[in-house]
Amino acid sequence: MICMNRVIFAVVILGLVSVPSVLAAGPEASPESTEQHDARMAWWREARFGMFVHWGVYSHLGGVWQGKPVRGYAEHIQRMQKIPIPIYREQVAAKFNPTQFDADEWIRTAKEAGMGYFIITAKHHDGFAMYDSKVSEYNIVKATPFGRDPMKELRAACRKYGVKFGFYYSHAFDWGDPNGPGNDWEYDNPGGDRNLHGGCNWWDASPHLVPKIRTYVDGKSIPQILELIANYDPDILWFDTPHKLPDAENLRIFKTVRAASPRVVINGRLVRGMGDYIASTDRPAEFFPLAGDWEGIPTTNESYGWHQNDLSHKPASHFIQLLAKAAARGGNILMNIGPMGNGRFDPKDTAILQGIGAWWKVNGESIRGTTRTPLPVQAWGESTRKGNTLYLHVFHWPRDGRLVVGGLKSDVTKAWLVADADHAPLKVSRLNPLDVLIEVPAAAPDAVDSVIAIECEGDIAVDSTRLLSTAVAADILRVFDGQLHGRLRFGPGKKTDAYVQSWSSPDDFISWPVRLTELATFDVTVVYDAQPKSEGGVFGVKVGEHDLHGTVRQGVERTAPLGKVTLGPGVSEIRVYPREIKGDELMRLRRLVLTPAAGAANSLERKPE
Repeated sequence: MICMNRVIFAVVILGLVSVPSVLAAGPEASPESTEQHDARMAWWREARFGMFVHWGVYSHLGGVWQGKPVRGYAEHIQRMQKIPIPIYREQVAAKFNPTQFDADEWIRTAKEAGMGYFIITAKHHDGFAMYDSKVSEYNIVKATPFGRDPMKELRAACRKYGVKFGFYYSHAFDWGDPNGPGNDWEYDNPGGDRNLHGGCNWWDASPHLVPKIRTYVDGKSIPQILELIANYDPDILWFDTPHKLPDAENLRIFKTVRAASPRVVINGRLVRGMGDYIASTDRPAEFFPLAGDWEGIPTTNESYGWHQNDLSHKPASHFIQLLAKAAARGGNILMNIGPMGNGRFDPKDTAILQGIGAWWKVNGESIRGTTRTPLPVQAWGESTRKGNTLYLHVFHWPRDGRLVVGGLKSDVTKAWLVADADHAPLKVSRLNPLDVLIEVPAAAPDAVDSVIAIECEGDIAVDSTRLLSTAVAADILRVFDGQLHGRLRFGPGKKTDAYVQSWSSPDDFISWPVRLTELATFDVTVVYDAQPKSEGGVFGVKVGEHDLHGTVRQGVERTAPLGKVTLGPGVSEIRVYPREIKGDELMRLRRLVLTPAAGAANSLERKPE
């Protein structure tokens, strides 16, 4: 039998329908008006950028248990090492003493980085309350030598700096409570390394657990959530792993929260199919298309809690461009920091935040308060919108001083560099009815993302077909910007799965409508993943009248040059399709790369992504 709630959740993740329609499809959806919902969401939509903090008693372990590094999320160390509750209390919680914690410094740092809201783990999956809970003595005031309530201090600092404040609360996962889901490592372990029950809902197969779950929800989860609302007046509550509780229990919690605080924003991971917005992919590298309100949740390395051996920190440039990419598609970025057990930010995280902050100080207006762009994807970068002003986020600066904005039908009344305090006008001319030329300085104002503001006359009118360019080192057609046909599905969007999948039918294909203003020749390359069973399959790439093909080889991020194509001016379709499928699927396509052939113009400088 099909589990419909999982289907609904998957539909959201795969970007097949709009967020509002999915939220309305949830069980007993809220009867509130659109105006009420919009009023609650106004600050969240304005902010566009927030800080997520995973900090708990596990932080002083730094991903190491009994002298051995633990792979994976550091905050999951109790589960991964199956540490019994008494030992975790005595050897982890009882030794947590973050004497260098400074709430003012944390929030000031977030504010300077451009973050408009701050969310911290009040209780993660280990069941430990990082605040002065009267519901459970298993909390930071009573069970650690620290003896202070850091949440009260953080709440005060957020008010001081004008930052919205909220909590992550693990409502459906609790390894520290005798009745909590997922704390019986060897037996009923729905939240552990393996799900012993199988099927669609583990509780259907294990009805004896339902009274235990109800005792946990009524005795700890709901009372602590009400405690957080009453004592800290949060602006947002962030929940997780709803599949670990029966839907009826999640719905009871949802209704309790909404009754206690109609103004608090609730993310989409409390009840599957319900919530104020969709919390999409953890650790995203790309964003699948979603309508409505959504949020990506990257972290500075690959762990959310502090992990001393995870040195995979991305540069500030990664997050600056990720911010622009999300805002261009109407989404927020909730960027995670895992503070150390002593209460300080890791110096590597601080460096990232300072790098973002330096860019934000100049260019923050191009993110804060913007909405999704009406423009198609541009070869040089991304764009955002604020009323009749477009902000062009130029990742690849034109060396010849000529920046072409493809698909902009509206007349431009003024253009200027956001970094120029005087807003000196840039020269703008129309190339044709669909494209605008902006003459820019030879040197980029910012090495990562230079922002140009253009003011349009009246409402913004565009042509949605993507303009290809011979003035770039390579024009990259990401699958997440393509149109899926048949049963193809987007992957979640992490670096490991930023591809399309389920390519099992000869009728499945992905396409990009494109446009050129002049004759151009490109070298065509595809980048894909493939499982061993897919080895030997054959795919085709149609570019206008050209039809190239390649043979599938197993591997990760395989690069396959296919040959040259020439396209004339006008609109064409680029399509990737199966010729012969081997195994369960053709391949997992990531992107198509069009490189101007030798002798073509190549005037845009590539910048790090």
